Amino acid sequence: MNINKESLLQNICVIAKSAGESIIAIYHDMTNYQIRKKIDKSPVTEADIISNNIILSSLKNITPNIPILSEENPIPWDIRKNWQDYWLVDPLDGTKEFIQHNGEFTVNIALIEKGKPILGVVYAPALNLMYFASEKQAWKKTDKHIRPISCCQANPMSVIISRSHNNDVDKMNKFLSNLGEHKIIKIGSSLKFCLVAEGKAQLYPRFNNTNIWDTGAGQAVAIASGAHVNDWNGSPLNYIPRESFLNPNFLVST
Repeated sequence: MNINKESLLQNICVIAKSAGESIIAIYHDMTNYQIRKKIDKSPVTEADIISNNIILSSLKNITPNIPILSEENPIPWDIRKNWQDYWLVDPLDGTKEFIQHNGEFTVNIALIEKGKPILGVVYAPALNLMYFASEKQAWKKTDKHIRPISCCQANPMSVIISRSHNNDVDKMNKFLSNLGEHKIIKIGSSLKFCLVAEGKAQLYPRFNNTNIWDTGAGQAVAIASGAHVNDWNGSPLNYIPRESFLNPNFLVST
C-alpha cells in the first residue's frame, strides 16, 4: 500500500472526531432517539447510523480505492474474500455504554493491510480522549496534551475486563487464579486495549465473542505501544478475510 501514513492518520483522527461529535449531539439528548435490535439481538441507535454515514462518506472521499467493512455495513463474503487492504470500522463501539450513559464508548477506525491492523484511531468523545497509532508509535490526545504512549509492567499487575459483556466464568476464574496478586479494572468498548497501551493495565483477557470491528483499531494502538494481541494458541489476532466476522478469544499483554 503506497500511501503517506502520517498524513492519512491525521485525516482519520479528524474523521473520528467528526463522527464522535455527531454521537455526542444525540448522547446529550437521550429523549430523542430509539433503540432497535439487530438480527444478532445487539442494540443499535440513531447515533450508530449517523456516525457510520459520516465515516463511510469521508473514507470514500480520501481513499476511494480502499474498500470499507463496517459493523453497520457488513459486506457479503463473495465480495470481500479477496480483499488485501481495507478499512475496518465500528462507528459506535460500546452501544450498551452509550445507552447506560457512562461515557465508555468509542469510534473505531482501523486500516488493515494483508491481515494486520497497521493504523488505528480510537476516539472516546464523551471522555474527550483519542488514541491513535501508526507503524510502531502510539499516542494519546486529551483536550490539552498529545503524548506518546507505551505499555509497561507493574507490580501488582492490573487486569482489565469488560464492563458489560460476561466472559466465560470458569475460564476467567482459572486464568485469574494463576496470576497471583493483581487488580481488576472494568471498562467498556475498545478502551480496554488503550489502557494496556498506555500502561494503566497489563493484561486484557477475553473469553467471549467479539467481532473484528470491535478489535481492529484497539489492536493497532496496542501493538504500536509494544503490547501483544494473541489468540489463546499464541498466534497474533489477524484480519485476513474470512466468512465469519467473529474473532477467536484472545489475550492482550505487555
